[in-house]
Amino acid sequence: MPKFGDVILAQIQFVDTFEIKSRPAVVLFEEYGNVVVAGITSNVEMKGIPLSKKEGAIKESVIKLNYIFTISEKMIKKILFSLSSEKKKIIVSELIKKLV
Repeated sequence: MPKFGDVILAQIQFVDTFEIKSRPAVVLFEEYGNVVVAGITSNVEMKGIPLSKKEGAIKESVIKLNYIFTISEKMIKKILFSLSSEKKKIIVSELIKKLV
């Protein structure tokens, strides 16, 4: 079962096409087989939370909290690594700012 802070590789369908690609994402929560995730991009020009190679990313990346979606746990290919507790606190803090 994936848990908050796991960085996963999953089959993701893009909003503007019917194309499905394997992409990394951060698990926000899982419930009843549905997994809510935030997308990750290697386009470091985009706004979001930085994710470094030192933290486990394949390349310097950004966690995009403006790109949150739900996938089935069956779409998860594998768990790549887990974020540190410090990085998870940043995610929670940034999500709260967006909700208030």
